[in-house]
Amino acid sequence: MSESSAEVVADVASAAVAASAAGAAGGWRRATGIAGVAIGVVAAGAAAGVALERMTVGRGIRQKARLALDSAGPYGSLRGMPGKAFADDGTELYYEVDDLDPEPAPATGSRRRRLFGRKAPAPVTVVFSHGYCLSQDSWHFQRAALRGVVRTVHWDQRSHGRSGRGVAQTRDDEPVTIEQLGRDLKAVIDATVPAGPIVLVGHSMGGMTVMALADQYPELIRERVVGVAFVGTSSGRLGEVNYGLPVAGVNAVRRVLPGVLKALGQRADLVEKGRRATADLFAGIIKRYSFASRDVDPAVARFAERMIESTPIDVVAEYYPAFNDHDKTEALAHFADLPVLVLAGVQDLVTPSEHSEAIADLMPDAELVLVPDAGHLVMLEHPEVVTDRLADLLTRTGAVPAGATVKGYGSTSTAQPG
Repeated sequence: MSESSAEVVADVASAAVAASAAGAAGGWRRATGIAGVAIGVVAAGAAAGVALERMTVGRGIRQKARLALDSAGPYGSLRGMPGKAFADDGTELYYEVDDLDPEPAPATGSRRRRLFGRKAPAPVTVVFSHGYCLSQDSWHFQRAALRGVVRTVHWDQRSHGRSGRGVAQTRDDEPVTIEQLGRDLKAVIDATVPAGPIVLVGHSMGGMTVMALADQYPELIRERVVGVAFVGTSSGRLGEVNYGLPVAGVNAVRRVLPGVLKALGQRADLVEKGRRATADLFAGIIKRYSFASRDVDPAVARFAERMIESTPIDVVAEYYPAFNDHDKTEALAHFADLPVLVLAGVQDLVTPSEHSEAIADLMPDAELVLVPDAGHLVMLEHPEVVTDRLADLLTRTGAVPAGATVKGYGSTSTAQPG
């Protein structure tokens, strides 16, 4: 994206704020439609940079393709035993539990013995926390690979997925904080894993949630956590991320962002209409800033798009300020003596891989994995790599004695072997 294009985004955002102040309905609808896409996607881990022709050429064909992918894509279809935990402010937090298979059938038992070395893994529960504007379904591939082999918990963060809207936000107008998310995770753990060892896995905001849990409940980490995985996340300094924009563009967007976020929160209904009207642009932006590979399965790209676009714009807006305040570097010390996996895509523009390197530097015994040709949603883009390293982490925790591969879910690539 050129500096002039970045200034255009900033000018549109400024226009949205001005329209809000003036009460000009027509201008507001037009401005918030575009600004909502720009700010919403930046907040979700993307920025502008899609060819203009996507907005005008073949729109009908792309719309039919999206509908076909929605009906045929298997991603996000896995379900477990449902339940609800309750946060300290009363917010309902939806979770699902995948239990161990009591007696694996002979056909699958041999494969599991080959992958993991024995029938009965140690009684460890793996708790997965998802990222911003996503849901528990973002772990689809890893969930499919580990299902029945180790007990897992998948939950939706407040105001995401199937969880309820944050009570403190809707009732008391309190801002979202990463600290609150850490307490939410504690409530989910209390409901789903009241006893026994735990492995914590977090992607992006989910990794920050894990850090906030450690910061507030160090005794839980010390007494019960036996391993942790940080995937595409950061311990702080997110306000310095440029999302691939030139300096002038980043500064321009940041200059108007507070006013735009306030405006978006006030007229979320109109912004949602704008997002729907610019679905083609939105899809292209998500793909560019979520993935780095050119041959990602279109169904996977559409799956990611659905998760992000299902997050209401007022939720996008109310979460965004929390990331600038996020600093949990000191909390990482609580994981220093544990098996730790730190993994990131080399081409991640949302939480750059340098942030993962900084985390690993503070834990010299951690395994650092940087995945080439991978963006922010590395667990969807290169699921075989992420699942393999998670299986190895489970080996180091004593949950299973050997690494895993992914059968049937090993790659999202559509490239044909040559």
